[in-house]
Amino acid sequence: MPFLPFALLDRLLVPAPPPARVGWLRGVTYAHRGLHGAFQGRTVPENAPSAFALAIERGLGIECDVQRTADGQAVVFHDWELDRLTDEHGPVIERRAADLARIALHGSGDCIPTLCAFLEQVAGRVPVLIELKSRRDVRPAPLCLAVRRALEGYRGPVAVMSFDPRVSRWFARHSPRVVRGLVVTENGDRTLPARIRQRIVFWKARPQFLAWDVRDLPSRFAAAQRRRGLPVLTWTVRSAEHRARAADCADGPIAEGAGVEA
Repeated sequence: MPFLPFALLDRLLVPAPPPARVGWLRGVTYAHRGLHGAFQGRTVPENAPSAFALAIERGLGIECDVQRTADGQAVVFHDWELDRLTDEHGPVIERRAADLARIALHGSGDCIPTLCAFLEQVAGRVPVLIELKSRRDVRPAPLCLAVRRALEGYRGPVAVMSFDPRVSRWFARHSPRVVRGLVVTENGDRTLPARIRQRIVFWKARPQFLAWDVRDLPSRFAAAQRRRGLPVLTWTVRSAEHRARAADCADGPIAEGAGVEA
């Protein structure tokens, strides 16, 4: 049973979303950064059009990462730097979207897609989770605005989420029709100060769903929010054990590798 004042503040500051708005999030397996890895003798990179195509082919939802370019667009790419996934070097944010679209991802003929190109590829066929990458020293509003522009006119189940509570808060204020979530990891810290910090972040973010670190499940906090109507997804599910935990404690796994196949 959650501490009563906390539970009251949860209901006041983070009202449960209308079930019709968030019901589609449940019961779906989301391919983490697309369905990437080794397939039929070839390597499919993460966050690549070929990884998204494989996920669509198997009827999986898709989770992807986005960040902002030098010219204010949103591109689908996880790392702050280009080095790990391409032959180029340096920060993504220092490149223009058109330049990034010509950079090949390792192990394939795929290049870095813009968020608009990704959404055009999916075309509403499977549910989509868009994680906005953010840092404390960078204002999130320009990326939030770029994502909102890309989503204009998109018809299909889609939600945004971030570790940064400012992102969910921005969408609550400026684009309330977009379903918004908070990504959470406890890092094994369940002390009272950590729980208080967690609650403050939750109240600031005002999310409509949670994406919880599978390593931190079961969680009393996540279970309490789930009971009152916030879907709880869980990441990153990489094994049969994780898959079983997700089935017990969450509404859908964000999975890769054996977590998808289990």
